Amino acid sequence: MAYQSFPSQPHPVIAVVGATGVVGLELLKCLETRGFPTARLKLLASARSAGKEISVGAKSYPVDALSVSSFDDVDIAFFATGSDISRQYVPHAVDAGALVIDASSAFRRDLDVPLIVPEVNADQLASPSRLIANPNCVAAITTVALSPLEQAYPIRRLSMATYQAASGAGAAAVEELEQATLASIHGEEFAPKVLPHPYAFNFFSHNAEMDEVSGYNGEEGKVIAETRRILSRPDLPIGITCIRVPILRAHGAAITIEFDEEVSPEQVRSLLEDAPGIKVVDDRARNHFPMPSEASGQDEVFVGRIRRDLGDPSGRSIAMFVVGDQLLKGAALNAVQIAELMLRRDGVETDVELNAAV
Repeated sequence: MAYQSFPSQPHPVIAVVGATGVVGLELLKCLETRGFPTARLKLLASARSAGKEISVGAKSYPVDALSVSSFDDVDIAFFATGSDISRQYVPHAVDAGALVIDASSAFRRDLDVPLIVPEVNADQLASPSRLIANPNCVAAITTVALSPLEQAYPIRRLSMATYQAASGAGAAAVEELEQATLASIHGEEFAPKVLPHPYAFNFFSHNAEMDEVSGYNGEEGKVIAETRRILSRPDLPIGITCIRVPILRAHGAAITIEFDEEVSPEQVRSLLEDAPGIKVVDDRARNHFPMPSEASGQDEVFVGRIRRDLGDPSGRSIAMFVVGDQLLKGAALNAVQIAELMLRRDGVETDVELNAAV
């Protein structure tokens, strides 16, 4: 029987929609490694994936074709799909009584739908909504680092440049980067099909649709709007440039933060070291700072290069560099953390020890 608000029993029936995609597969790994309590697991995907088998732990699960009746016995539905699929099927899951955590962009700007990063705004889970939106990957990663600073020293303005990995564009983009790199190494021609420009040993403006009037692309618009929502700063000035770079996994962001008052790098570093979900990597002596190669596969957001912005003589601006695994904290892990918090809120024990600050 589906729950009308949230599970009253400790082992809910879980559905993962888009289970064969890169985020869906990461979500299944997170459910396994974090010991998420599950009575039964339903894997859902397109009709062309129906019949496939996916191993989760020691068990193998069949993939079923997604349909409007897929959620009749589901308690929690994770959507790891594109926005079109989410818009079509999320209402059916909600109507069936499931709690839905949606990783697409479909409902993120709906003010009636909580947009949640557990380390930042878990208090908004008090909403009675059975639909919760998982944020854009860059917004999720960067707000983990920005929130403890904003709480201590209100932010006046943000300026960001992002360095976004192939896996943020899906499995096909990862495959294209690998094939293009091999072709380039062997001196062979390679025509891009998934991304608009040659990807090997190259980087370019994010491939989201461009607004020719403003000059900003859709990814930049998402990050601006969602960062403001997550931080509860609807008018926060944010400038951003999003770049697609030729690495497989983990996004980076160079961030300059202007505060309302003078703040030292030491104060910022201390706040970040004490904050949940953050690993400070800031070794100037060894020139060792956050890197995708070290952040990939890690739950924490890595933060370093913490220094004064020499372009601001007032002393109110700090520059830093942030790297996080966008398939984990930027997507799958964040979704599972939301579900864990909902379980804990209703008194259901899990095998996972959530950070007390979350």
